[in-house]
This record gives sequence, structure tokens and C-alpha cells, in this order.
Amino acid sequence: MADNTGNILPGSTDFEKLEYLVQRTYKAQAVWFLNAFWDTIGEREAENLWNYVHKAVEIDLDHREAGTHLNEMEAHRLLESFDETMTVREMRTYLRQHGAIGERVKNVPLVHWWIAKYKVDWAKMVNASQGDNREAIEKAQAMLESAQAALNEATARANEAATALREAIASESAAKTAELRQHGAIGERVKNVPLTHWWIAKYKADWAVLVNAPQGDNSEAIEKAQAMLESAQAALNEATARANEAANALRQAIAAEDAAKAREAEAKAAEAAAVAREDSAKSAEAAAVSREQAAKSA
Repeated sequence: MADNTGNILPGSTDFEKLEYLVQRTYKAQAVWFLNAFWDTIGEREAENLWNYVHKAVEIDLDHREAGTHLNEMEAHRLLESFDETMTVREMRTYLRQHGAIGERVKNVPLVHWWIAKYKVDWAKMVNASQGDNREAIEKAQAMLESAQAALNEATARANEAATALREAIASESAAKTAELRQHGAIGERVKNVPLTHWWIAKYKADWAVLVNAPQGDNSEAIEKAQAMLESAQAALNEATARANEAANALRQAIAAEDAAKAREAEAKAAEAAAVAREDSAKSAEAAAVSREQAAKSA
């Protein structure tokens, strides 16, 4: 697999540089694309691109985070998950029309999709400066991934707690239904379908035993389940806040890198202007000397 570090893509042509870039991991492709188009696309689309990366890692069962491309079937799954209207065939047609790929291309790296989706200049992309703020970006990305994992865990806990609460309330409802039947409150003609009726039929239970079974106070179980749900919801809210904070940190890190590149470009431009002024001054001085010598000769 290609090296995923370095600020310059190897290759004697833009086409060769793109061929090298698509061999980098999903994450590395995203970082390069964001750096190249931060002002026009990256800042507003950063979270969407990372969502693509995470989904590609999820789909790529063989390589996960080390993956560089999806096959056509996997790519169709990726596009469907984001409700994309452009097909893989349409993407390749666009790339061929703009000289980004040849005739026989079977795999789908993410950067190919982004080139077609956002209609960017891919030649400009492969030659774009990447700056030296990669450490901050990777740190922010790690924060985002950690927060996403915590969010997934909190969501699972919330679902478990909600299920426990529903079961506890259903159990209490069953006890109340049995109590009503035991006291003759429910007759033969019942139009509604309480859960107890369904469970009697489903589990082939002896309803006479059920309605005469002693019933304890189930309020403690319900309160416990409710407390579990509230705790899980609080954890979910905290994890969501962490995910948002990490996403903001990632955007700020990439913005800082972009600002650093802009400052570097300004410094180089100022240096070039200073050199030009110095050359102009030297030329003027040489011309003056030449005129003075000509005057003396005359």
C-alpha cells in the first residue's frame, strides 16, 4: 500500500499523481481533498466527507481503516446510504471526460467520487499544498472518532434501557389485566387486544392459572428501568456533545492549517516582491553608472 504521509504526491504527470493518491487510505484521501479545497468546499463539507470515510470503513470488511477503495457493489451500497442520485457509471463517465481515469477502472476510491460529486479541478487537487498542520488534524480526527464510539455506545445503552422500561410496564399491565379478570371486570366480548391476550395465545398459557397467580408490587422494577433510561439518555446527550465538540475541533484544526498555508504564500509573495525591487534598483544603478561613463567619455 502507498505511503499515507508526505505533502507532495510523487509522479511526473498529474495523472500519475492521482493514481498515487487513490492508493492512500480513505482517511488520507479525505485529508488531501479537504486541504486542497478548504475555502470553497472543505469547510462546509468536512463532516460529510468524514461520514463517507466512516461508512466506507464499515462497508470494507476486508480492510477497514486500511482500505483504499470499494468494489462496484460496495460503492453502490455507499451511495445508497447517502441517497446519492449519481451512479458509479455516471461518475466514471465524468472522470473520463476530464482525463482523470482511463478506460478500464474497476474499483472506486473515495476521492474519485468527490471529484465527480463536487466538480472540482482534479489537476489542481493533486498539486495542492498540504501545509504542516497534519498533527493537529489527526488529533482532531481521533477526538471525533472517540466521540463517535462513545455516541454509539450511549445509543445502545439508551435502547437497552428503553426496552427494559417497556417490559417492566408491560409486566405491570399484565398484572392489572389479570386482576380485573379475576374480579369479573372483563367479559367474553372484548374488542380491544391487550398484550395479555396476545401472550396467552402466543405461549399457550393456562389463563386460569395466570389470572389467579399472586401479583407482587412491580413498581420497584419500573422505577429501576426508568432510572436506567434516564442515565442512558444523559450519557447519550453527553456523547452527542462530545461528538459535536470533536467535529468543531477538527474543523478548526483544518482551518488553522489553511491559514498557515495562506501566510506562507503571502510571505513568499513578499519575498519575491522584495527580490524584484532589489533587482530593479540594481538595474537602475547600473544604468546610472553607464550614463555617467558615457558622459565622461564624451
